[in-house]
Amino acid sequence: MSRVVHFEVQADDVERAKRFYAAVFGWSFQGYGEVTGSPYWGIVTGPDDQPGINGGLLSRPVAAPADGQGTNAFTCTVAVDDYDAVEQRILDGGGRVALPKTALRGMAWQGYYLDTEGNTFGIHQPDPDAA
Repeated sequence: MSRVVHFEVQADDVERAKRFYAAVFGWSFQGYGEVTGSPYWGIVTGPDDQPGINGGLLSRPVAAPADGQGTNAFTCTVAVDDYDAVEQRILDGGGRVALPKTALRGMAWQGYYLDTEGNTFGIHQPDPDAA
C-alpha cells in the first residue's frame, strides 16, 4: 500500500505565498532549487516527531482555473517502490501523464498524472542514483 508523502502548493507569487503560510500555520521554507533544477521551496510543516507530511512550493506553471470553474487545490504525491510499474498501472487504469518521469538529481524519480476524473497527483520513488 502506498501513502501520501508530500504535497505541493502552486503560487502566482511565491514570496506572497510563503508569507501567507508562515503567518497562518508557522510553516518554514527551504530552497531546493539545486536538487530540482528549477526554483522550488520545501515546506516544513512541523517537527519530524509529530504526525504530518511536508510539502513543496513552486511557481504556478499554467493559469489557475477562473472563479467558478472548479477546484484549485494542493497536489498530493504518493510514495512508490517501483515507479515504472506504478506508472503502467496508472495508464492501464485510464490515467494519463501530466508531466513525465523526471530525475530529482541524487534524490528520487518524480512525475505527475491525471486520474480518470482529471485530478492531478504525483508519484515519487526515492533513488539516490536518480540523474
